[in-house]
Amino acid sequence: MSDIAPVLEHLDKSIDKSLERLFSLLAIPSISTDPAYAAECRKAAEWLADDLRSIGFDASVRETAGHPMVVGHHDGEGPHVLFYGHYDVQPVDPLALWESDPFAPAVKEVEPGRKIITGRGTSDDKGQVMTFVEACRAYKAVHGRLPCRVTVLFEGEEESGSPSLIPFLEKHAAELKADFALVCDTSMWDRETPAICIGLRGLVGEEVTVRAADRDLHSGFFGGLAANPIHILAKALADLHDEEGRVTIPGFYDGVEETPAEVLKSWEALNCTAESMLGPIGLSVPAGEKGRSPLELVWARPTAEVNGISGGYTGQGFKTVIASEASAKVSFRLVHKQDPDKIRAAFRDFVRARVPSDCSVTFAPHGGSPAIQLRHDSPFVRQAQDALTKEWGKPAVAIAMGGSIPIVGSFQNLLGMESLLVGFGLADDRIHSPNEKYELSSFHKGQRSWARILTALARG
Repeated sequence: MSDIAPVLEHLDKSIDKSLERLFSLLAIPSISTDPAYAAECRKAAEWLADDLRSIGFDASVRETAGHPMVVGHHDGEGPHVLFYGHYDVQPVDPLALWESDPFAPAVKEVEPGRKIITGRGTSDDKGQVMTFVEACRAYKAVHGRLPCRVTVLFEGEEESGSPSLIPFLEKHAAELKADFALVCDTSMWDRETPAICIGLRGLVGEEVTVRAADRDLHSGFFGGLAANPIHILAKALADLHDEEGRVTIPGFYDGVEETPAEVLKSWEALNCTAESMLGPIGLSVPAGEKGRSPLELVWARPTAEVNGISGGYTGQGFKTVIASEASAKVSFRLVHKQDPDKIRAAFRDFVRARVPSDCSVTFAPHGGSPAIQLRHDSPFVRQAQDALTKEWGKPAVAIAMGGSIPIVGSFQNLLGMESLLVGFGLADDRIHSPNEKYELSSFHKGQRSWARILTALARG
């Protein structure tokens, strides 16, 4: 691999410059779910397009009904790959829990020989995006070309349900179709062990609001007489699970298959226990279905989770009211052949059946996608495993993920492409939480890994 050696050397020598570029991107508060940050999302898109153009991509900011996309093309020999990432980030609330400004990134040494990059978006997904961009930059600097033909697609709404994504893919299918997609929004197995994700859970998001009286009521005058929407909603949410941790919505498990014994055995070999998964977050008792291993629960079983609930007076002090309405945000992680549309409809029927006749309930959808299972024996999966093993010095493992990346299904269904999911995040990166971080080793060796993977894919 004589052509890769100078690229790796260039990446090693350029780590400080690559950090400067990453910091410039991280400093942009591109929070997609909050309309107040729309200009910042556009700023991030324009920054990425400018950066891609600086290394020879034909790149542009593309308009959508929401936040813009960034599309770039670079000619090359060998296979045509489409690299996907997203530049938008989650809100930073609660801000008081951050140890430093979430949009003032820095490198921090947390123990001898181990450094992290701090700030919102470091791991999800700006740091991951820039590992690939830096690999391309180094290849161009050393060889004046890329080893593959590369198209990039950077989205600005991944953290807010991707409402513009499918229309954009449908409109630009011919332009974006490649031999396969590369997705860098996943994780390593641990700090020293690289991984390729071959399975993702699907997702259904719902917001439900129960309304009762036409105003907030005095709890002394109306308590015990008027319906309380907080009580109604809380009861419906509590009814979602039985004592064994199973979801009680009728038909919820339609399409759910048992995990094959050989797959369970391979997961057991990873030596992952409830203590090792829950201990670092201050817990110890698994809360899901009884009799399932920790990895099976998060990789191969469906879930129903309440992500937020509100109603009544929640400010300082005390106010004795019966609220006129209460709301909750609920998400379902899906596996195997569960149908997102059927799950959504069944949930709505489940809640409606628990709302009194003089009250009302409304629903608002927040995205939906089926589970994804990728091929274990794909040639480009094997090539990537070999490349990752060479870089990290440990065999790359095939894993599943409890999270959802809906675009992987869209690539399959709309563009007819399989995906290679390689990421360098870690379970303790605190994505979606205060004090998000990205290991400096992930950022540096992630760049080197993508350079190796591109080389391996080009050679076939």
